[in-house]
Amino acid sequence: MRDLTQGPEGKQILIFALPMLLGNVFQQLYYIVDTLIIGHYLGTEALASAGASFPVIFVLISLMIGITTGINVVISQFFGNKNFEKVKRSIDTAFIFLFLSSIGLSVLGLVFSKQIFVLIGLPQELMADAVKYFNVYVAGLIFMSGYNGVSAILRGMGDSKTPLYFLIISTFLNIGFDLLFVAVFEWGIEGISFATVLAQAIAFGLSVIYLNRYHPLIQFSFKGLSFDKEIFRQSLRIGIPTGLQHTFVSLGMAALMSIVNMFGTPTIAAYSIAWRIDSFATLPAMNFGMALSTFVGQNIGANKIERVRKGLIATLIMNSSFSIIVTVIAWIYGRTLMGFFTDDQIVINMGYDYLVIVSSFYIVFGAMFVMHGTLRGAGDTLIPMFITLFSLWVLRVPFSYFLSLKMGEVGIWWGIPIAWVFGFVASLIYYKTGRWKQKAVVKHKNSDS
Repeated sequence: MRDLTQGPEGKQILIFALPMLLGNVFQQLYYIVDTLIIGHYLGTEALASAGASFPVIFVLISLMIGITTGINVVISQFFGNKNFEKVKRSIDTAFIFLFLSSIGLSVLGLVFSKQIFVLIGLPQELMADAVKYFNVYVAGLIFMSGYNGVSAILRGMGDSKTPLYFLIISTFLNIGFDLLFVAVFEWGIEGISFATVLAQAIAFGLSVIYLNRYHPLIQFSFKGLSFDKEIFRQSLRIGIPTGLQHTFVSLGMAALMSIVNMFGTPTIAAYSIAWRIDSFATLPAMNFGMALSTFVGQNIGANKIERVRKGLIATLIMNSSFSIIVTVIAWIYGRTLMGFFTDDQIVINMGYDYLVIVSSFYIVFGAMFVMHGTLRGAGDTLIPMFITLFSLWVLRVPFSYFLSLKMGEVGIWWGIPIAWVFGFVASLIYYKTGRWKQKAVVKHKNSDS
């Protein structure tokens, strides 16, 4: 566990962020390997089917992710305040919530899977594979939410290394199971999602054994768990706006997918591959935002507001450096990266157009994420939610649709950075007002700013 309230701000954030970044690189390898194996063993239509499933999966789990984020902020502030009794109660509350919500979401997903894909206009030839892939994935949500919950709790207390070790194990298991189930057993697209679920289940089981043996504060057992209504209320206050933000973002992804679906299977496949590469490329920005959120939470808990400002500036500088490097890589090697997943030249060219347009604005995306991380860590999630919803539903989706009518699929890609630019500018303006300082869970009589 790491105390982020002491030492050089930039160094502390970087040291904390790097294991998270490496962990998320391995997390993305789950999806990269899945996409590679689908593309080479099962073909373009299966690739498009799996790609169409991800926005729908994210819709299902986004509210749960948001509330977990709220619990994470509460834990980081109590930990910074050295109130370990409330840290323990927060952890118990998180485990109970994750267990119940993941079961409910699995049931909903299994019951309404086909209707969901019909709603977003998925081409009929992709429907059967998409439903198969989706059903297996959502059936295992309890393992995914359990593992991610443990990781979020550890990060809230400054430990970003332990989740990394279990994620590395899970990633290599996933790769092995993918090859076994698809290349050897020939289970088709269901084998891909079953491999992911099984790997996450093993990682969750190992993490529980480890925590129970070495972390008495975070021991996982159904016996003795206590649900704290006040902590959950605080978590809801912070987490529901973030959860709604994730929900409407995922609905926006589904809406964007429905626009992509209008252009047929090659475009769906190109978007699915390019989005995977894009998700990988934006990891530094997302992890800097997550690390800064924990840093801000602990320092607000310790009543060190000036460190928050210095941490934000240091993170913006680090993120900009990473963003420039990643953008150059996307420009130079974009076609090569697309070619790893498919031999279809039409798909490669479409995907490269996406990467060039979107990567040109990575520095803006990163700055927006860093600003949102600051606000979330302070417990202020309502305004970022409104900014995100406006960016998505008033700018991104409408612009993508109308530009696609004039420019084809390239117009869809241009709608993405338009929303990012607004999101960053609006977040910066709100940060400058200083209102976020009043949203902390831990209250202090005096402030150093």
